[in-house]
Amino acid sequence: MHGRHHRRRGPRLGARFYERERVLERLEEYQRDLEQELADVSDLIGRLKDAKQEGSS
Repeated sequence: MHGRHHRRRGPRLGARFYERERVLERLEEYQRDLEQELADVSDLIGRLKDAKQEGSS
């Protein structure tokens, strides 16, 4: 075994994934997806409540 450590120079493979603009873009897209999913869940809850009220009448 030798005691040398090889260090890479320059950007690593996949380094662009962590660039600030890329992170911000991905987070904003994730937020939009979550907001849409929340709207879908809220809609489903409303429809289930409406169906329950119609069934109780």
